[in-house]
Amino acid sequence: MSIAEELERLQALRERGVLDEGEYARAKARVIGEQNPGEAGSFLRRLSRSGSDRVLGGVCGGLGRHTGLPSWAWRVIFCVTTLYAGAGLLFYILLWVFIPSDVN
Repeated sequence: MSIAEELERLQALRERGVLDEGEYARAKARVIGEQNPGEAGSFLRRLSRSGSDRVLGGVCGGLGRHTGLPSWAWRVIFCVTTLYAGAGLLFYILLWVFIPSDVN
């Protein structure tokens, strides 16, 4: 279903009284892809290093918590990409420096 069709469907639900103005605005924003100001920030703003699931800096534990991959899979990814001219190690260090640690 296209975005236009989805918006037309939402408009029809609002006209029938199924959705009130607030529900309509939230659903429309979700369809368009906008975020409501009161909702959680983007993925990068929520990302933090793990204080409990850490081997070195907590980067893989933090990535595992915020994505669908477990932390061990992130560790494997960084190890494998380190074999390619050190790209994984460089990326890990950059994430370690720039991602804040969570407060536990």
